[in-house]
Amino acid sequence: MRSTIFNSAAMLLTAGQAASCMLYVSSYSGKVHTLNLTQSAGSEAPPAMAEVSASSGCGDNPSWLTLDHANAALYCVDEGFNTGGSLNSLRTNTDGSLTSLNKAATKAGPVSAVFFGTNGLAMAHYGNGFSTWNIAKPSALKNVEFETYTGKGTDPDRQEGPHPHEAVLDPTKKYLLVPDLGLDQVHVYTFDGKTLKTSAQTALKAPAGSGPRHIAFATKGTKTFMYLITELTSNIIGYEVTYNNGIQFKQIFAHGVHGEGKPNVKGAYAAEIVVSPDNKFLIASSRGDNTFDINAFGAKGTIKSDPLINYSIGDDGKLTVLQDVACGGSYPRQFSMNKAGTRVAVGLQKDHRVVVIERDTKTGKLGKFVSYANIEGEVTSVVFNE
Repeated sequence: MRSTIFNSAAMLLTAGQAASCMLYVSSYSGKVHTLNLTQSAGSEAPPAMAEVSASSGCGDNPSWLTLDHANAALYCVDEGFNTGGSLNSLRTNTDGSLTSLNKAATKAGPVSAVFFGTNGLAMAHYGNGFSTWNIAKPSALKNVEFETYTGKGTDPDRQEGPHPHEAVLDPTKKYLLVPDLGLDQVHVYTFDGKTLKTSAQTALKAPAGSGPRHIAFATKGTKTFMYLITELTSNIIGYEVTYNNGIQFKQIFAHGVHGEGKPNVKGAYAAEIVVSPDNKFLIASSRGDNTFDINAFGAKGTIKSDPLINYSIGDDGKLTVLQDVACGGSYPRQFSMNKAGTRVAVGLQKDHRVVVIERDTKTGKLGKFVSYANIEGEVTSVVFNE
C-alpha cells in the first residue's frame, strides 16, 4: 500500500493568505448542507469546514445538485427510494441558508440534472427515464417531456433494464447526451431551445457489459473530444466528436481508469470524470480501490483512501497519467472543480465526508487537503457556490 500525509505534495501559500467560499452538499440523510470553506495557510492538518445551514427541502434521498448561481437558485433531485422521485427548487440566501420554493413529483430515481436551452433542465432517471422541465419560474416547475427506454444489457445483476445515469450538454449547447448504464449506450438528443422539446438521434453504442456512467467534454483548438467513464468495467473511452450533418463519434482509445496498460483493482468501480476549465486536464475517480493510507481527519491514526486519477489531455485527445492520488476516503461518488481550477471538492459516499484538495492550475497537479467536513448520511453531490 502507498502512504501519504497531509502536507505531502503541498503547494505553499503566502503567509497569512486565506480563502473562503461556500459549498452545497447533498446526502442520503435527506438534507442539503451548506459548508463554509476556510483555508488557512501553514497548518499541518486541514481545518474542518463549518456547517452554515442544513435544509430538508429536497425529499428523503437527495442525489444531485445543479446550481443557477446568477439567479440564486439551487435545483436538487430526490432519488426517492421509498416515496418516489422529485425535482426541488431552493433559493440560495446570502447567509448560506436555503429556502424551499417548489417540489414537483417525478418518475422513479432521478440521479442527475443539467441546464439546457432557455430555462430548461434535463434529468436522467436511474429507474428508467429521461425528462425535461421548464424552470422559467423556480417556484412553478413544469414537466415538458418524459421518455422511457426498453431493453437490457449483458449483466443480469446490474443491467436487467435501462439505467440512465447522467444528463450532459455538449460544448456547442445543441445536444443532450444521456449515458445509460443498463443498455450500454449513450442516448443523444437535439432540442428546441425555446419549447424544450427534444428529438432522439442515433444512440452511441458502448462495449457490452461496460455500464456507461458519466461523460466529460474537452475542446482543443478546433477539435472536440468526449470522455465516457464506465462503471462496470472501470474504463475510460475517448472519442473525437465532429458535427458534420449532426453529431458523430469516433473512438480514439479505451483503457482502464488508472491509465493505458494499468490493471483495474478487482471489485472497484469507476465513478466520476471531470475536465479542468482550461481543457488541459482530466480527473477520474475509482471506488473501492483502498489504495492509500492517509492521516485520519480530526482524529488519530490512519484511514484507507480511494484514488483520484489525474491526467493531462494531449492535442490528439489522448490521456497521459500525471498522478494517482488519495481522494480523502472511501467511495468518491462525485466531485467538482471550482471555476478557477484551484480546488477540487470530493464527496465521499461511504465515509460521510467532503474533502477539498488544492490544485495547481499550471501543472494540473493535485496537492494537499485544505479542508474537510463530516456529513450526516452518505454524500451524493457537492458543488461550489459560484
